[in-house]
Amino acid sequence: MIQKPRGTMDLLPEVTPTWRFVEQTCRDTARRFGFEEIRVPTFEASELYRRGVGEGTDVVQKEMYDFFDKDGRSMTLRPEGTAGVARAVIENSLYAGAMPLKLSYLVSCFRYELPQAGRSREFYQFGVECFGASDPKCDAEVILLAAEIFKALDIKVRLELNSIGCPECRAKYLEALKAYFATKTDVLCETCQGRLSRNALRVLDCKSPICKEVAAGAPKILDFLCEDCKASFDATCKTLSDCGLEYTVNPQIVRGLDYYRGVVFEFISDDIGAQSTVCGGGRYDGLIESLGGPALPGIGFGMGLTRIMLCLKAKQQQVERATPDLYIASIGDGARDFSFLLAQSLRERGLYVVSDIVGRSLKAQMKYADKCGAKFAIVLGDDELANKAARLRPMRGGDEVEIDLTDPDALISLLKGE
Repeated sequence: MIQKPRGTMDLLPEVTPTWRFVEQTCRDTARRFGFEEIRVPTFEASELYRRGVGEGTDVVQKEMYDFFDKDGRSMTLRPEGTAGVARAVIENSLYAGAMPLKLSYLVSCFRYELPQAGRSREFYQFGVECFGASDPKCDAEVILLAAEIFKALDIKVRLELNSIGCPECRAKYLEALKAYFATKTDVLCETCQGRLSRNALRVLDCKSPICKEVAAGAPKILDFLCEDCKASFDATCKTLSDCGLEYTVNPQIVRGLDYYRGVVFEFISDDIGAQSTVCGGGRYDGLIESLGGPALPGIGFGMGLTRIMLCLKAKQQQVERATPDLYIASIGDGARDFSFLLAQSLRERGLYVVSDIVGRSLKAQMKYADKCGAKFAIVLGDDELANKAARLRPMRGGDEVEIDLTDPDALISLLKGE
């Protein structure tokens, strides 16, 4: 038996209604904030992620799904959404239009990681990107958008914020950080020892208990921010407070991708175990320019839909599967043909209708109608066709009603409870 690859998921019919609900909530909320949907390729030139995400990141060094196509070009399955959207903005000159440019997307992403609860090798994200605005209110608006989605989904999260500064003030901080960690290399994990030379900020993000304990005593980036970065971060925090959104400043948040600078943030759930970050993002001024486009500020987030689903499951909040409005049972070939045509005409009017297409007995048809949760059923045979009338039977209790088979409007009204 061929099985799905390790770290991937089959999304079965019992869960897809909840997935659709979550996805539509994300889309609707983003639209209220003025974000329009964009769709980008599932795979891109590997160079896009090496330049955009960063050569020194775990994503590029360890986790990307790379392959060579038949022309020998190095391609990569999308590990995250921002770089591909940034490429699309440059390639299609979207920066030439009205600013700010607000884009949203639903994508599948791929990273070769150890599969565990809330972390899979193919995973699903909702993301937004806002280009062309550097005002702190833009930062606040993007964060508020994410918060609004969690509110609409009735998921309890807490917001944590930090600023990792601009290249100038961050360079001073990195010097202090390296000097601190240089005295602790004997206790750092092997991964973090390698990170020290590539990007010391990533040591702050390590999940190892020992590294976390060491990082707790490290210098704080907020103490090294230049005046502009500090003023921008303070303004973002004030706007969030003015809007009534609670948050905690956490100097340990750095995010794992090289393009971030300035404000970074995470929304965290306490209901799903170790993989508790359900949304993360921040500002990435300089990304567009590094990929060959014009100097264009940007900010965005990625929201883990798999982890959102875990949150909903933890609180036993699932969307019910749709059930048929009507099951049409039939006896005999003539009734079966009529049932098929009637079902199709009712579907064209917007109803969910099922008729027999496998040749079951009447008893088996009614058993199937009950099993699939049909709200109503009618049985058609020679007498019903001759009289052009049948009885509409509620499947969950109630009185039968005679219906005129030549008056579909009346039948539709009954099925809709009008």
